[in-house]
Amino acid sequence: MSNKYAANIIIAGIGLTPVGEHWEKSLRELALEAIIAAGQDAGGIQPQAMYIGNMLAPALSRQSQLGALIADFAGMRGIETVAIDAGGASGGVALRQAFLALSSGYIQSAIVVGVEKVTDRVGHEVLAAQMTSSDADYEAVHGITPTAQAAMLMKRYLYENEVPREAFGGFSITAHANAVHNPNAMFKRAIKPETYAKAGMVSDPVNLFDAAPLADGAAAVLLIHEDLLPEGVSHPRVKIAGSSIANGALAIHDRPDPLVLDASKASIEMAYRMSSTTTENMDLFELHDFFSIYAALALEAAGFADKGHGWHLAQNGQISSAGSIPICTFGGSKARGDTGGATGVYQIGEATLQLQGRAGENQVAGAKKALVQCLGGTGATAATHILSRIDT
Repeated sequence: MSNKYAANIIIAGIGLTPVGEHWEKSLRELALEAIIAAGQDAGGIQPQAMYIGNMLAPALSRQSQLGALIADFAGMRGIETVAIDAGGASGGVALRQAFLALSSGYIQSAIVVGVEKVTDRVGHEVLAAQMTSSDADYEAVHGITPTAQAAMLMKRYLYENEVPREAFGGFSITAHANAVHNPNAMFKRAIKPETYAKAGMVSDPVNLFDAAPLADGAAAVLLIHEDLLPEGVSHPRVKIAGSSIANGALAIHDRPDPLVLDASKASIEMAYRMSSTTTENMDLFELHDFFSIYAALALEAAGFADKGHGWHLAQNGQISSAGSIPICTFGGSKARGDTGGATGVYQIGEATLQLQGRAGENQVAGAKKALVQCLGGTGATAATHILSRIDT
């Protein structure tokens, strides 16, 4: 990889669509909305390549070949395009491939699109599609759903660390509070501790507010070499300072310790080294909270808390200002809605808004560096990026 090119890869434009149940829109139409918005935000830059993150289209929309489908629908025939599946980490992995392409010097501009269309199917078909991100031979075949996996991890966490059941409530309370002013969030309503405590169980000890709703949505970010950025783009410049992917065991039972996200930890450490940063340098952390247990485990993997203490950072409905960090600043998957393979691109877009000072009521004061991570399966794949604002 050429440092000459890797050092100046800029996020020139972002496009985020509202997350929800878009019964009236197709997968390609959702993707096009995000692509158009990102292009406009970038001052009309035309990408040379397109990288698409998606998890469920083959199963739910009966559609593969998303690269050709979406590029054609967007009027971009002839460009390099490919779709990537890494479960819930698909969007982050797609961004990594775009970053590597620009780092090579052979590509000068690329658009990363995350898109998910869940409402093409309902009921058991959606659940069966979600289960394809687990180990088919040893987990899915026995009917172990993503919710059941999260429940097993949370129950083990509560037992090993002698944690009170309500300890995880702060993650959901924080997420919903942050989503109130997010125009793209599925749930724009804050919740109280007592609301969390009274919520029904979906898989003991996971209650309704511990689980993020799977929904439709599309997001896009446009990357370019800094020296090619059009003069008309006036947003503060944000670069990708660190980028990495790591993998771990696909099945939970194959992990040395089920409560350690090995891939998450390894990926973050690589991104830290690449960007010459540490946890102390980060101003916010967009983590993948598709279940609240993963929020605690991600905080521990990233070094913000010791093993078994990630839950401490979410007490009293907010992320502590002492020795901690703002997370899920636009509501995360829990309140924005989890968009499967598109999640990582939403996270990058939201983190970029923070660093550019365009986060509105959700603005983290003085934010200059952001840690962003999305996970595939129960953490078998982890894609991590560190974004840095360039002050000129």
